[in-house]
Amino acid sequence: MQALSPKNSLSSPRPFDELLSKTSRLIAILHVEQLSHAVPLLDALEEAGIKTIEVTLRSPCALAVIETMAARAKEAIVGAGTLTRPEQFAAARDAGARFFVSPAFSPSLANAADEVGLPFLPGATTPTEVLVAREHGYSELKCFPSDLNGGLRWLQHLAPLFPDVSFCPTGGISNETIREVLSQPNVFAAGGMYMAPKQLIEASDWAAVKAVAEEAVRAAAR
Repeated sequence: MQALSPKNSLSSPRPFDELLSKTSRLIAILHVEQLSHAVPLLDALEEAGIKTIEVTLRSPCALAVIETMAARAKEAIVGAGTLTRPEQFAAARDAGARFFVSPAFSPSLANAADEVGLPFLPGATTPTEVLVAREHGYSELKCFPSDLNGGLRWLQHLAPLFPDVSFCPTGGISNETIREVLSQPNVFAAGGMYMAPKQLIEASDWAAVKAVAEEAVRAAAR
């Protein structure tokens, strides 16, 4: 496969934030180990007001979870996260994912996303990585893990360097910090597993998942 360069991009990347609800800038990130959890988990999150869901490809059943959720979702948009290999893009699309998220950027991943034709949010945690991604046409980037890479201070330092780039920080985000994060001018969204903690999913405590997600929605709106 031909490597993607700033001069031979196949097309402009699809904007990622076009997927987000006008009333919510939250992305719930899920780690699901059992396919039987997909439906009650989705129902709990939708009832709580979560509009955007990222299922990480960190478990053997992740693609089946995406397929199940995508087929059942009433309003929520379901995508795939932790994509690190080009071949994962077509597989996630075929499962019903409507967007892709990666912890990093590479030309081969950008090529795969371009061929599939769905929004792709790659990660960047240094000015060099931001510059390389921007040269390939990406002006919306993930910052992960945000808390270990400077958090808000990092975003504030990058704002004057890259005024045309916006970020979705994940990692270390909480109800206590979400409003400050979302108020940063170069932040278009924020995500995290705190909206649906893994331990509650594994315990099948859907009432608790719903309550936690509801509080996350309220905290972001305050």
